[in-house]
Amino acid sequence: MLTSVLRGLAAASLAVLPLTVPAPAHAAETLPLAEAVTRLPVDTESRDGYNRDAFRHWNTGENPSDGCNTRGEVLLSEAVEPPTVGPGCRLSGGRWWSYYDQVWVTSASGLDIDHMVPLAESWDSGASVWTAQRREAYANDQGAPASLVAVTARSNRSKADQDPAQWMPPAAEVHCRYVAEWVATKLRWTLTADETEVAALRETAAGCPEQTVTYEPVV
Repeated sequence: MLTSVLRGLAAASLAVLPLTVPAPAHAAETLPLAEAVTRLPVDTESRDGYNRDAFRHWNTGENPSDGCNTRGEVLLSEAVEPPTVGPGCRLSGGRWWSYYDQVWVTSASGLDIDHMVPLAESWDSGASVWTAQRREAYANDQGAPASLVAVTARSNRSKADQDPAQWMPPAAEVHCRYVAEWVATKLRWTLTADETEVAALRETAAGCPEQTVTYEPVV
């Protein structure tokens, strides 16, 4: 009798266990820049149907309760000297380093938040077939430091929607870092690259033997 009761209790315990086990998270991977470039899937690009509004940004960010949208949260996280945060996430004071052009910035209004791989470029490279939810996640990605970068408005607008075959930061000493972060972002989101882009990435990587790429895929 006791054995039957114990078996019944065991069966009841198993019944409340989840029917599926969550898939393990993809671990971050680090590899040399030149090798990382070879992992990019190569394909032609098409901007057909692109509309910036297809990517909802800026949303409430990682912490909806802090009163700051994604832009504000990135500015706070990248500040070298933290600004004062006022009502409505109004930022005053603070100091930032714009690595593209090696310039100190002392006003949040002088900064843009650059999508390392621009929205239009991501559309060309695979985001055109994503769901609206995945495009929103991409446009507000704070899960990797390289995805969104606070830089001078001047450098960001000079870059616009161009890839590294068309535009590189004006500070030549950061080209290795920039290309590594570009490749990391494309690998993170499983985005393709066209042949001209890959050729430019390979050329830069050849001059950056010590540069590594770290990325964690988004599934």
